[in-house]
Amino acid sequence: MSEDKEFRRLFEEKENVVRILVIGDSCTDIFIYGSCQRLCPEAPIPIFEPSNTITNDGMAGNVVRNLKSLGVTNVDIITNKEQITKTRYVEDKSNQMLLRVDGNDRVSNSFDSSKVDFQYYDAVVVADYDKGFLTYNDIEKIGKKSKLSFIDTKKVVDHNYFNDYTFVKMNEVEWDRCVEKGANYMEWMDRLIVTMSERGCKYFDQTFPVDRSIEVRDLSGAGDSWMAAFVVKYLETKDPYDSIKFANEKATIVVQKRGVTTI
Repeated sequence: MSEDKEFRRLFEEKENVVRILVIGDSCTDIFIYGSCQRLCPEAPIPIFEPSNTITNDGMAGNVVRNLKSLGVTNVDIITNKEQITKTRYVEDKSNQMLLRVDGNDRVSNSFDSSKVDFQYYDAVVVADYDKGFLTYNDIEKIGKKSKLSFIDTKKVVDHNYFNDYTFVKMNEVEWDRCVEKGANYMEWMDRLIVTMSERGCKYFDQTFPVDRSIEVRDLSGAGDSWMAAFVVKYLETKDPYDSIKFANEKATIVVQKRGVTTI
């Protein structure tokens, strides 16, 4: 039996035990594939002829999709009711993205932590894309009330909002912006994982590289896949180092596919 199948089998056996709640901004990811074979006579731009459209749940919704693909069946989500859309126009043969159009990029803060039984869940995953659904105070309350809590955030943070989180994940760009505000002195530094795209990720002073020999087709949604894989492995092992390596492996699989895909 392959390692992936064995891993899914173990989680399926625990499906009546493991409960995960995902909280955060979600969107509808739309990929419109087509071709550009001529220029517009009205302006020096290519004419795009669509041939295929693929629609998926994105952001927090993509975290849920990846958790389920890893064998977690008891997954709930609390997210925005207003629809955010990300529409990407992609040249089919080259997989070159030509244009991305974002619709309704801001949503209202409608999350109410008092209505959530956090202790019902073995882990809470916060996918904070900083679109307005969660405030800093919301994020702090989630960490305080949860058994285990994991956050992937795009916010610039210079306070101890993450003190009660089990792990904090940030992209390198967001982390650099936080450092400029003095965040490198925060109490949650010992739980911070910084992802660095093709250079892997960093935890404490250790760098975890990824396989750079692969062909990267699409980075869209890779961070969601990474987070889902890390959480699932950590629930199994409680070992952050093994969990990071596992998440790197799974994210590497995802970036070799096009579009926002699952593990």
